[in-house]
Amino acid sequence: MLFIHYPRCGTCRKAKAWLDEHHLSYQERDIVNEPPTARELCEWVARSGLEWTKFMNTSGRAYRAMGLAEKRASMSTEELAELLSSDGMLVKRPILVLDDGRVLTGFREGEWTEALLGEGATS
Repeated sequence: MLFIHYPRCGTCRKAKAWLDEHHLSYQERDIVNEPPTARELCEWVARSGLEWTKFMNTSGRAYRAMGLAEKRASMSTEELAELLSSDGMLVKRPILVLDDGRVLTGFREGEWTEALLGEGATS
């Protein structure tokens, strides 16, 4: 699986520690040094069944500075994908792309436990 994160992000560090604690192997990718491509983002949104907003770092400085809360509704899918791919800090993190095609955004331990360990949510 592919673990896309920002190493200085506390939530990303918790997610990485959780993966390591459960001895799960993953390929690591820094979202700032190698942001997702527009094509990857389109694919992940489609596979996840989630809205585009679930892939946006809505609490980030760049998002607020650009006024994306107001602009995003009028943007096309292509425009959103291009914009997010231009700056990894605009993308919600971490992103976990599982080998079976599922995509998880953000770190919610219960969701990750269920998706990766097949157990009921523990938190």
